[in-house]
Amino acid sequence: MLKGFRDFILQGNVVELATAVIIGGAFTAIVTAFSDKIINPLIAAVGGAEGPALSFQIKENVEETTIDLGAVITAAINFLIVAAIVYFIIIVPMNKLNELRKRGAPEEEVPPTTEDLLGDIREILRNQTAAAGGPAEGPASEGGPVDPNQPPRH
Repeated sequence: MLKGFRDFILQGNVVELATAVIIGGAFTAIVTAFSDKIINPLIAAVGGAEGPALSFQIKENVEETTIDLGAVITAAINFLIVAAIVYFIIIVPMNKLNELRKRGAPEEEVPPTTEDLLGDIREILRNQTAAAGGPAEGPASEGGPVDPNQPPRH
């Protein structure tokens, strides 16, 4: 299952990503509460006492220059939580359902290509010409090329 989850994350399938966005919106409150009440306190325990955890300022006393690594880690964890929920709740069951459908359905016959159909027509015309006593090499006869819109001459 984890290999399938990794393939899902790296695949980039549009339908699966659209599903992830919809379900992600529905789980926003749960994921935010989990991050605010569990993940952020754990990160804060690692960081210092002043300011946001795992952050530093490039320029002293200028708050706009703060780089907050804790927020980036929290966002990445939030993404993985939402992706895991979508994968295990929606994608895995849908893949299993599609697999079961394929097992029960008969194999579809591959339709012939245009070239196959034209070859069959050519063989039919050759057989008709040979049966009528004409040359068996091709569809051409003594009167010139054969018009495919006209019935064969006997």
